[in-house]
Formats: sequence, C-alpha cells, structure tokens
Amino acid sequence: MSQVLHTPPHSPAPADEDDLAALAARHGLTVSGARPSLPEYVRQLWERRHFITAFATAKLTAQYSQAKLGQVWQVMTPLLNAAVYYFIFGVLLGTKKHVPDYIPFLVTGVFIWTFTQSSIMAGTRAISGNLGLVRALHFPRAALPISFALQQLQQLLFSMAALIVILICFGVPISVSWLLVIPALFLQFTFNAGVSMVMARMGAKTPDIAQLMPFILRTWMYLSGVMWSIDKLTKADDLPHAVVIALETNPAAVYIDLMRYALIDSFHSSQLPPHVWAAATGWALLAGVGGFIYFWKAEETYGRG
Repeated sequence: MSQVLHTPPHSPAPADEDDLAALAARHGLTVSGARPSLPEYVRQLWERRHFITAFATAKLTAQYSQAKLGQVWQVMTPLLNAAVYYFIFGVLLGTKKHVPDYIPFLVTGVFIWTFTQSSIMAGTRAISGNLGLVRALHFPRAALPISFALQQLQQLLFSMAALIVILICFGVPISVSWLLVIPALFLQFTFNAGVSMVMARMGAKTPDIAQLMPFILRTWMYLSGVMWSIDKLTKADDLPHAVVIALETNPAAVYIDLMRYALIDSFHSSQLPPHVWAAATGWALLAGVGGFIYFWKAEETYGRG
C-alpha cells in the first residue's frame, strides 16, 4: 500500500482590523459603551432630567430616614456648626466685636459654605459609590454628580426657611435685595456642579481622594471668610497684594459675600470685592463648562476595571 500524506488544511489569514471595522459599520454595530459626541451627550442628559431630579429628591429623603428627628437634621446640622463657630471665633477670639450683625453674618456663611462643601464631597463619591448603578444601567454618567449637587441645593432651600427666621429675629429687615439670592444661588449651583464633576472623575479613578477631601475642604473653609470678614483683613497694609487678590477671588468667598450682601442690610457693597458679579459668573462658567467637558472626556471609562 502506498502511504498518502495528508497536509493540514491551510488556515485563513486573520482579517484586517480595518476590514472588521467596516464590516461592523455596514451591519450597524457600534462599540459598547463608546463615548457619544458632546452635543449628543448633552441631549441624552436633558432627556434624563426627570431621573436627575427624582434621584436627588430620593437621596435627600433617605438621607436622615434612620434618625429620630428625620429631615430636621437638614437644618440642625449647619445650625450646630454655626453655634460651635460662634463660641470659638465669636466669643473666644472676639471676632463678633468687629463684624456688625455677627450671628446673621456667621449663619449665612455656614449655610452657603455647607452647600459647596457637601456638593463636592458627594460628587467625589458619585461614581465610586454607585458602581452597581453605573454598571447595571446605561445613562450619561454626569447625571450622578449633577443630581448630588441638586440634592444639596434642595437641602439648602429647605434650610433657608430657618435662615430667614434667624435674620428676622436678629433685626435684619426684609428687603428687595433678597431677590439677588436667586441669581447668586444659580451661579453657585453651576460652580458646585462643575467642581463635583471634576471630583467625580478623579474619585472614580482614585477612590482614596474621598479620604483626603475633608482636610482640603476644611482648609478652604478657613480661607473663605465663613467665620471672619475678608474685607477687614484685606484692608490691612501689611498684607501682600497677591494674597489680597487670592482671598477676594476665592470662589467660595465670592458666593458667600454675594449672599450676605443680598440678605444682610449691614453688609454693604463696599465690602464686596471688585467686579464681584463678574467673578461669580466667571467661576460658574469655568467650573460648569470646564468640569462638564472634563467629565465627558472619560465617559467610557466609568464603572470599568
């Protein structure tokens, strides 16, 4: 018998990646989890606006659900902080002697600072703390940090009733200037949401940032004139000009000063830094637009790894 040698069949050459991409495109296939264009991303986010508001409201409702006093803690927490700061800075350090209407001045600063602080802290954990939701459902991830910022705005508005009562009890008259609260809060919310998106992207990649943020935010609070008057300090002759500019353009201080100017009649326009509305608008645009684009750039990476 003659021995027949069988040669193995020739394996086909691997397809070129360009050919595979063309084949997929021809059949309407797209990359799973690919980042949409910026206009498309904005459109998707707008379509989910009802989810954003509902998610923020649900988070706010559940925040103190295990506490006996429930939602009262939304007001009690900043008020207790204000009481501690009043004792330390107002009484022990004597700051109240140099600031008219010190209690309204302090409480306004604490409430407005808490809005920024809580928004940024919640934004830092927006992705890393909700991985189950991120991995289970397809939606624009920016909805999470924006909803957390909206939650803190809702909490501030709830607390504003207590702030108004405090202002009236300490002799601050109701004024038409109180209407300035609306644009000031809108600009601050835009700023907070933008910074929250920046921190959400950083926190998604490096969750340990959430452990560092309380120390950074506490330092920022002390530099923002929550318990003391920046105007009094910046008028000192021995302070370097660069430090004066940094204190006056500090975004947290800008929004706090705007709210004090709107609500407290003894806080005059001369105490505001130059071009304060321009600075508030500039910070809101820089953080809001810049933070949104920065977050969108990493859209396809959230929840992976």
